[in-house]
Amino acid sequence: MNQMKHKKMPRFLAPAALSIALCAASCGRNAVKAESNPESGTSATADSLLVPEGSAVSVVPGSGVYRFLEGPAQDRAGNLFFTDIQTSRIHRLASGAVALFRDQSNAANGLMFDRNGRLVTCEGGSGRITALDPATGGVLEVLASEYAGKRFNSPNDLVIDSRDGIYFTDPTWAPQKPQEVSGVYYRCTDGKITMLIEDMSRPNGVQLSPDESVFYVDDSDRPQVRAYDRAADGTLSNGRTFAVLKTAAGSRSATADGMAVDRDGRLYVTTETGVQIFKADGTFLTTLAVPETPSNLAFGGADMKTLYITARTRLYAIRLNAAGIEFPLP
Repeated sequence: MNQMKHKKMPRFLAPAALSIALCAASCGRNAVKAESNPESGTSATADSLLVPEGSAVSVVPGSGVYRFLEGPAQDRAGNLFFTDIQTSRIHRLASGAVALFRDQSNAANGLMFDRNGRLVTCEGGSGRITALDPATGGVLEVLASEYAGKRFNSPNDLVIDSRDGIYFTDPTWAPQKPQEVSGVYYRCTDGKITMLIEDMSRPNGVQLSPDESVFYVDDSDRPQVRAYDRAADGTLSNGRTFAVLKTAAGSRSATADGMAVDRDGRLYVTTETGVQIFKADGTFLTTLAVPETPSNLAFGGADMKTLYITARTRLYAIRLNAAGIEFPLP
C-alpha cells in the first residue's frame, strides 16, 4: 500500500471574532489553575508546552444557551459555525455575536468547510451529506444520500482530505435503521461512495493525521480510538487500537465523540470526562475538563490556537500553545 509521505503544512485562517489572552507557560509540568466562575473549567495536570499556565475552558463571549450543540467549524473569514441538533439549527458566531445561519437544518451534526468555501453538513435527520451556500445557508448540492439503494441512517461527523474526498460516519440512534450496518464511508470526488469500516457499533468522530497518512475514528459504545493506515486513494488498511480512553467511575464507555488534531499530530477527543489529548504515538497526555460533557471541537482563531468546544448547552473555548490543522489541506 502506498502511503502519502510528504507532510503538508496547514493553512491558517483569517482573524476570528474571539480573542483570548495567551498566558505564558512556565518550565516543567503545570497544573492549570481553577477559575471561580462556575461557567469555567480547567484541565488536570497538563503539559506546559501545550496548555498555558492559568488557561481555562470558558464560555465564548456572545454565545447563548442551547439544547444540544455540535459540529464547530470556522470559515476563512474567521466566523465560527456550530449546530444545535435538537432545534435543527445552524448558528454563526461573527464579530462577537451569534446569529441564526440556517433553520430547519435536518438535525445537522458535524460540519466542515471544503476548499470551495462551501459548508459541508452531516444531516442526521434526512440521512444526507449536503454542501451549503456559506452566505445564504441554502443547499447547493446533495453529496451523499444513500448506499446500496437505501438512505443513510444518521450521518454524524466528517473530515475532508486534500483530494476533496469525504470520510463520514453513519451510526444509528433509533430503532429504525435503513442501513443495517453502522458504517464508515468514503465519498470520492466523482461521487462514488464506498463503505470502509463495518464492524463498529456507533462510529462517531473522524480525523486525519497532519500528513493524512493515518485515519482515526472512535466509537461511542467503546472506550477506544482506532487508527488505520490511509492510502492516497482514500482506502484504509491495518486497523488497530490507537488509544484507550479513560472512563468515568462506573462507566463502560467513554462516550467518545468528536476529534481534532494539531500540527504536531496530537489527537483531541471529546469524552464524558472532558477533552482527552493523546500524543501522535497514542500516549495519553492530559485531559481538559469542561463544565458539561463535550460533544465536538475544532481549532480556530487567527493563528489556529483557539480550541472551540461544543458541550451540550454552551459553546466553550480555551487558548492553547499548539496550532490546529485546517482540513482539507492545500
